[in-house]
Amino acid sequence: MGQNGSPVFFIFAAHTVEKTANQFTMSQQPFQKFINPKNNAAVKEKHKQDKKISKKQKAAAIEKHFEEKRALRYRGFSANKPPDAEPKAKPARKQKYPQPKKDGSVTPETPKKNTAASTMPLNKYLAHCGVTSRRDAVSLIIDGKVSVNKNIVTQPAFKVNEKDDVFFNGKKLYVTKNLVYILLNKPKDYITTTDDPQNRKTVLQLTKNATDQRIYPVGRLDRNTSGVLLLTNDGNLTQELTHPSFNIKKVYEVKLDKPLTKTDFDKILKGLKLIDGEIFADALAYADSKDKSVIGIELHSGRNRIVRRIFEHLGYDVKGLDRVMYANLTKKNVERGKWRYLSEKEIRLLKYMNKQKNIRGAENSRKKLDTTEFD
Repeated sequence: MGQNGSPVFFIFAAHTVEKTANQFTMSQQPFQKFINPKNNAAVKEKHKQDKKISKKQKAAAIEKHFEEKRALRYRGFSANKPPDAEPKAKPARKQKYPQPKKDGSVTPETPKKNTAASTMPLNKYLAHCGVTSRRDAVSLIIDGKVSVNKNIVTQPAFKVNEKDDVFFNGKKLYVTKNLVYILLNKPKDYITTTDDPQNRKTVLQLTKNATDQRIYPVGRLDRNTSGVLLLTNDGNLTQELTHPSFNIKKVYEVKLDKPLTKTDFDKILKGLKLIDGEIFADALAYADSKDKSVIGIELHSGRNRIVRRIFEHLGYDVKGLDRVMYANLTKKNVERGKWRYLSEKEIRLLKYMNKQKNIRGAENSRKKLDTTEFD
């Protein structure tokens, strides 16, 4: 306004102060986060509390959902329930061991009744005692070699239990609880019997240091046949492995006196008619491409000397016979004349293999199998 500039000065001064204040405020904006910073522990605690509240709400919602379902179920139950019916009291939980009373005394256990599960046929009892297999026990019983409670019994199906006194050859028998499973790589000139009247060498002489339990061979091998042989005192497993209905796989390596011709090769695969019926090979192959006198053959049959008879029927002489597999057991890493214990896995596979095969049924139903155990 005037030359003094008083109004202009004041306006300019006010503008200058306002501009300076704005500059100060703008310069502080990038650093606002450093002014009154929040405590990190407080942030964590708040997050923790929010999470806890959320968890409680979720649990309450789930509980509400199940409460509604229970209420609906109870309503449905009540609709079918007589009006005067009362809920039955839960039966008292059966205690495994005698429980003390308030005065400190103990109620004695009630003795268990002798149920049908505790009894078994006499031939099965002998197998459980480790005497022999169930089928071999039948002949021992029929021959009058077994007595029950001082009475000779000749019926294999005669029922006995652990309280009965069972004697075989004058020796009292006890049910075997320590099961033993041994795989032997049988050499030649040994017979697969527990004892021999002619004092010939038996396979039990090779395993005499393996166990103090009475074991016996599962199935049999000829004196001049070598290879895999299982010995055990498990009567149930022996019954399953030797019974023809289970079709246990056996693989042999055969050494012939001359090369096997292609014609005879095909005849064996198609089936041969022997004296005791028709026989089929499940698989057949030349073990050595350069030497066709060495043959690999797979069978499920348990007939007596069946491998030798197959080739002798076609005019061949068997110079050597070795069983390389029996029920998926091989003689790998077991030298001739040596033995080893089966692993837990091998025992488990043996016991459940037969059940699976029985469910599927006999795949080779066209084959006529007898009950002979000899190989």
